[in-house]
Amino acid sequence: MRVLITGITGFAGSHLAEYILQHHPDVEVYGLYRWRSRMDNVRHLLDRIHLVECDLQDAAAVYWTLYQVRPDRIFHLAAQSFVPTSWRLPSETFQVNVIGQIHLLEACRALGLPVRIQVAGSSEEYGLVYPHEVPVRETNPLRPLSPYAVSKVAQDLLGYQYYMSYRTHIVRTRGFNHTGPRRGEVFAESNLAKQVAEIEAGLRPPVVHVGNLEAIRDYTDVRDMVRAYWLALEHGAPGDVYNVASGRGYKIREVLERLLRMTSVDVDVQVDARRLRPSDVEVLIGDSTRFRETTGWAPQIPFEQTLQDLLNYWRQRVQAEKDG
Repeated sequence: MRVLITGITGFAGSHLAEYILQHHPDVEVYGLYRWRSRMDNVRHLLDRIHLVECDLQDAAAVYWTLYQVRPDRIFHLAAQSFVPTSWRLPSETFQVNVIGQIHLLEACRALGLPVRIQVAGSSEEYGLVYPHEVPVRETNPLRPLSPYAVSKVAQDLLGYQYYMSYRTHIVRTRGFNHTGPRRGEVFAESNLAKQVAEIEAGLRPPVVHVGNLEAIRDYTDVRDMVRAYWLALEHGAPGDVYNVASGRGYKIREVLERLLRMTSVDVDVQVDARRLRPSDVEVLIGDSTRFRETTGWAPQIPFEQTLQDLLNYWRQRVQAEKDG
């Protein structure tokens, strides 16, 4: 079997490649990258994966790449995935997320590839969630509150439309927050962990800068999340959509408190207005019953271990930068 991962150099993409190499060693792993993609996340995998330079915004390049690779499965993870960036660059967010996916789906259709495709959606699609709607099911209305969220809704519904129109084998997942080692520093829990590591190393004053600490998020370890992606194409019904979530919510304040219990440094906490969003999703807790019953998936890694691994990742990164 030949698998193609878009966004392989990113956070989830690199973990998915690791998962496949470890648990399905007979599978050939291909991944798309752009000339400016950082290789930090996959450097340790370069001798076991096949990287192909391709920008999803270039329709001809996408067609030619798929013509050459001819994958049996595609995990479509590439995206502009940072919500605040989508406020500053809404057009670019749509170009990357929506037009890039259209190029991918059209190339598969033009080539007649008998391929299974996972479209990685986001819990941000739900947006405004009322208290009586928690935990959120797949049937909940989509009320996106950011340009990023609207772009993910478009990706999600494009996946449905291509299945209905062309019977393309597409399974859509709506992953709730996932984190762990290699999480980008722009994301809340990872940024908090990095700040703690920098304070420990004496590289910044003992002050942690925060945004909205009252937002509640449903966290799954990224290593559990990518296992879910694999199972989605193993057992998920084409055309269907599935929440992938732990089912438990944590305030960002609690995440910070847990991280601070893992260190001996004393810190002050200060709100930074620049970290606040024009409109924020207050509560996102998912009901993944449908996915669990369909695939047998369940989270295996405790949240405490996830945060410890994330903090240790930043400790190693910070120390390496300090030493070198």
